[in-house]
Amino acid sequence: MHNTHEILALAETNQRRARAILDDLGLREAWQEVGARAEVVGSLRTGLLMKHLDIDLHIYSPAPLRVEDSFAAMARIAAKPGIRGVEYANLLDEEDCCLEWHARYEDRDGRIWQIDLIHMAEGSPWAGYFERVADRIAAVLTPETRRAILRLKYETPDGEKIPGIAYYRAVLADGVRSHAEFTVWLREHPVEGIVEWMP
Repeated sequence: MHNTHEILALAETNQRRARAILDDLGLREAWQEVGARAEVVGSLRTGLLMKHLDIDLHIYSPAPLRVEDSFAAMARIAAKPGIRGVEYANLLDEEDCCLEWHARYEDRDGRIWQIDLIHMAEGSPWAGYFERVADRIAAVLTPETRRAILRLKYETPDGEKIPGIAYYRAVLADGVRSHAEFTVWLREHPVEGIVEWMP
């Protein structure tokens, strides 16, 4: 069991590294080149990035969204040193209403980061939504709830895929504090599809 100081230090280190990767890969600039803007969402935006190394970006283009623009931006990103793989899905006719990209990046320490890039039109039903969710979560965090969330994330076994929103809702809305409580909470609140919850 690691102490709180070590967990907070790890979170801080990973947060700093993620920001550096954002700059090193020129992620924002690649999308600006095709007339789109990229916004950080998820755990990097809330300051709650822990040991699951991921960077989430939502990208907005004026409608109509052009698949060619998406590919042009990702071609620039894919050419960067350290990018090990890229996956693409066209979900424009699904609930998500987006083009979805996942890139795998190997940092200088050999650690693999997942970079999720969700490309949508400015008028999409989800435009700006996840930025607001992240900003609300960051705004209501106390030092105690921040520590609780980071510890739960830290104690989650590697390889278990649990969306960040599940931790935030469990801790902030339902007072969950231990891993045992969280396991029970997850059984009672299965995470399916897009979770619409905001503190």
